[in-house]
Amino acid sequence: MRLNILFGGPAGSGPNILTNILGKALVGQGNYVFYSRDYQSLIRGGHNFNVLTFSDKPVYSNDSKIDILVCLDENTEKLHENKLNKKGVILKGHKENMYYAGGIFKLLGLDFLLLEKQLFEISDRFEENIKYAKQGYKEETRNVCKVLKLRQNKFFLNGNQGISDGAIKSGLDVYLAYPMTPATSVLMELAEKQIENNFFVFELENEIAVINAAVGSAITGAKTMIGTSGGGFDLMTEGLSLTGIAEVPLVIFLSQRPGPGTGVATYTGQGDLNIARHSGHGEFPRVVLAPGDPKEAEELTNQAFYFSQKYKIPSIIISDKHLGESFYTINKKSKLISVLKSTLFGRYNSYETDSEGSATEDPEIIEKNIEKRLKKGFEIKKEAEKFEQYEIYGDENSKNVVVSWGSTKGAIIDAIKDLDTHGGHTQRGTSENPKEGQDLQAGCKFIQIKYIEPFPEKIKKELENKNLILVENNSTGQLGSLITEKTGIFIENKILRYDGRPFLADELKKEIEGRLK
Repeated sequence: MRLNILFGGPAGSGPNILTNILGKALVGQGNYVFYSRDYQSLIRGGHNFNVLTFSDKPVYSNDSKIDILVCLDENTEKLHENKLNKKGVILKGHKENMYYAGGIFKLLGLDFLLLEKQLFEISDRFEENIKYAKQGYKEETRNVCKVLKLRQNKFFLNGNQGISDGAIKSGLDVYLAYPMTPATSVLMELAEKQIENNFFVFELENEIAVINAAVGSAITGAKTMIGTSGGGFDLMTEGLSLTGIAEVPLVIFLSQRPGPGTGVATYTGQGDLNIARHSGHGEFPRVVLAPGDPKEAEELTNQAFYFSQKYKIPSIIISDKHLGESFYTINKKSKLISVLKSTLFGRYNSYETDSEGSATEDPEIIEKNIEKRLKKGFEIKKEAEKFEQYEIYGDENSKNVVVSWGSTKGAIIDAIKDLDTHGGHTQRGTSENPKEGQDLQAGCKFIQIKYIEPFPEKIKKELENKNLILVENNSTGQLGSLITEKTGIFIENKILRYDGRPFLADELKKEIEGRLK
């Protein structure tokens, strides 16, 4: 069973709260839930919608077709009725969003007490909310399915919450940012938790101030992290170079949205891989890590702190709006490592310096400093091999190999689950990790690259003499260019989406099927 439910209406009318209520209830019953958000850059009005996909088996993305359409206004039906399945159900015609909450719980055969519990936790307007919810539950006579209670404990969180949790568990001391969608929710999440976890969160006037203040914070010994999106990251690049020459440990959260310029502020894309790798003048080592789900977001944030503190370098975590704001079901805790502070008080300088920390133009010292930074880069590369720099899903023996990074992970995993080019052979494994818990039809392998810099060059053997299919949310295939640069392998088959929207599992499956050999 896999169902897709769309909640749509103007900003401020309640799509988010309805999706959250249902999602938490379904996860609480042991089911798997994934939901994504599509919204305009408006506080009120316009058209916003969320798509919630749930199943009794792992689910990591949405589909293009809708089974239940919840219309908080007439416009939602007009815009989305063409996506409704033949046996799809529409909920419409009422002004109160909690009426729909009752109706959707009835459609899915969920006990009303589960909804009542959710409404009580919200607390605001409880009596009024419960009144309309009961009405919706009573008046809905249709039935779509009966949701079963499964014996599984799960976590329900989004990518930005994973980033925040990873920072806190790494011993974060200071988080600085200027609000910029889609990184802003990390600022808000950390601000709410700063007192209980004993760290400091502060909003500055712009991104230049953010990185300069962060450098000052880091050289005092504080574990420091900053966050922004592409346009803000551009403003930080001079400060990024400063961290490189002065050996300042700093973690940078780069949450992508379509660009260039202001781009499309509230939508998603993967167009900033190159700036994460190359921004800043001169030559200096850095780490660039790309999580594909909230669990990896927590783990890779932790690893970013580890590398930044151990080697006194900038570490960049690159995510995007789709990963950051979509909610995933996770049923395993993250694997985290201890992060020790390494910064010592001393003289810091933006110039090349001698052993006393004073500016120098001596050619021998300059050469020695550059070679020191080069050596550090080699040490980081060797250290990175201790971690999972990439992961393999699906049929490990397949000649068909999908390659990607970041938030595309979920749609790819869902798309290749039942691809079969080897006569029905299946691979066994575990409920959370598609490599271990459910039956996966053989026929396609997926390689998810998590370490962008240093790049795992040993991956070359996984790519050689294979039918390679590149999947990215950009127009130029930036990961593909990186693979060519590092391995000499050119990927001709490219599935690229660059309209600001994420991949959908059923559509992506058809695209991949057409490229299999």
